[in-house]
Amino acid sequence: MQHIKRSLVGVAVLGCLLAAGCAGPEQKLGRGINNLTEFARLGEIRRSVEQTVLMDDAATAYTTGFIRGFNRSLVRTGVGLYEVVTFPIPSYDPILRPGGPILHDATVGPAYPDSYKPRTIADTTLATDTALGFSGGDVFPFVPGSRFHVFDY
Repeated sequence: MQHIKRSLVGVAVLGCLLAAGCAGPEQKLGRGINNLTEFARLGEIRRSVEQTVLMDDAATAYTTGFIRGFNRSLVRTGVGLYEVVTFPIPSYDPILRPGGPILHDATVGPAYPDSYKPRTIADTTLATDTALGFSGGDVFPFVPGSRFHVFDY
């Protein structure tokens, strides 16, 4: 019984050492979870369709742009799974970066369309003046395609 208690304490101490004060693993895990949920956001698909309209032509936006975005979503989801599984293991640098080894173009940045910049959630915690009913931020930032803002400056 004493041996089991020692091993449980050892596992708990090892877990605390891996998790406490390590900005690298935290960032890698957060980035991995964000990339893993790419198909819930559909950010790469929307962004690729939008960029195909702007760079190529509107006639191929919903075909070529969708396929390009779907492929990029698969890559982002796979990289997210890899980062979630290997978050305690160094290196903590992002795999998806502009000019990186996986996607070579410069549009690897965040998986949001260029016309959408996420802001804070509109709630009472971050509100500037809840007594008068004025606050800002996204109303539903977790809903794909939601671009409505209470105040758009």
